[in-house]
Amino acid sequence: MRFLPTGEQSDFARTLHALLGASEVPAAVRAWGAGEHGPGRALWSRLAGTGLFALAADEEAYGDLGGLGPLPVELALGFVELGRAGVPGPVVETAAAAVLLSELARPGQEGEERRDGENAENGEDGPAKRFLPGLVAGEALATLILPGGGPYALDADAAEYCFTVSAAGELRLARGAGAGAGEPLRSTDPARRLSRPAAEGELLAAGPRVLAAAGTALLWARLLTAAQCLGVGEALLASTVRYVKQRTQFGTPVGGFQAVKHRLADTLLALEFARPLVWAAALGLAPWEVAAAKLAAGEAAYAAAMTALQLHGAVGYTEELDLSVWLRKARPLRDAWGSPAACRAAVLQERGGGGRLT
Repeated sequence: MRFLPTGEQSDFARTLHALLGASEVPAAVRAWGAGEHGPGRALWSRLAGTGLFALAADEEAYGDLGGLGPLPVELALGFVELGRAGVPGPVVETAAAAVLLSELARPGQEGEERRDGENAENGEDGPAKRFLPGLVAGEALATLILPGGGPYALDADAAEYCFTVSAAGELRLARGAGAGAGEPLRSTDPARRLSRPAAEGELLAAGPRVLAAAGTALLWARLLTAAQCLGVGEALLASTVRYVKQRTQFGTPVGGFQAVKHRLADTLLALEFARPLVWAAALGLAPWEVAAAKLAAGEAAYAAAMTALQLHGAVGYTEELDLSVWLRKARPLRDAWGSPAACRAAVLQERGGGGRLT
């Protein structure tokens, strides 16, 4: 079995890597954390120009709206690059929102209840036709709250759309998106701004089909967060390797010390073991595979952050060092869209296992 990206997929990843490498992303991250979204929005538009967000929208149903997917493998490859560059903003949430809207318009079961909000277009695909063009073109940012995904919306103060799905199966366009989102909560990562939008809002759809679409969107959000974690871990490891080659003690680079080599090797092994899990999850989209990928990639990224912090020494704690951009992302991403405990539970449930979650 050849478990490697195709040439076309690799070219797409290289295109994103080159674009992000020339975009001064750390400066955009710092501005985003300070509430200045201009540089991040400019970067967002350039990313959308590659077709990145269109990969989440169904091409067969919404090709006329810009959809190119669903292509989970290509999207996962792209999100590894976003994590490696440290891109700010609700990138996962915007892609998951596109999946949610696309899934909602698929033919439902006979007799299934569905209600459209008064302002939505008539027809099964009304919400998709209303919101997808802006999302795939990079003209609008979206954030969302899904059952099983946590109570807070990411960057609701910057997003044009904030979608919420209740446990009862109601999809609403929440009030509070944009400037009226209220004061964001503090996060470990200043560029991750969390808020709890108002429960009220325009009703877009309701019923079992909404819950089914939300479940699929949650799966994609978890997968893409795993891909981001993989990229973050790789960036942290690369920065640490460069640093230990330059830092000297007793007249020799610290990278030559056996203990340092072992720590770096353990970090590399964790990332390399997580990588095939992420690709397998993108290929199959089985819930337990996605959970396993998120668990492995999230833990590997967090371990890479701990290694980077230890081997950089005191300088690793300074905000002025660009390393802080990735250090502060590792733990929030590890816990976003499925904490390690939640992912372990999902794996055990899907595989029919039992025992203690350690």
